[in-house]
Amino acid sequence: MARHSKLQKQVLSLYRNFLRAGKDKPGFLPQIRAEFRKNGQIPRTDVMLIEYLVRRGERQLEQLRDVHTKQMGAFVKTKEEELL
Repeated sequence: MARHSKLQKQVLSLYRNFLRAGKDKPGFLPQIRAEFRKNGQIPRTDVMLIEYLVRRGERQLEQLRDVHTKQMGAFVKTKEEELL
């Protein structure tokens, strides 16, 4: 089995943490899975974009973990992402 890079480990950890945080909130898991699947198409060589998305995901995870979070808004592309 191939070893994962540090960045791949970060992404996998973020995914697991999202699944754990969304487990108790109805309707969150399909959106989380769809977002990760969509971003799974990003080439591994695009490290800057992946690092940006990991940082953004960490901020969104903190919001999801908040006990007052009841709904999840749709993830939308920022102007910077549309330019990429």
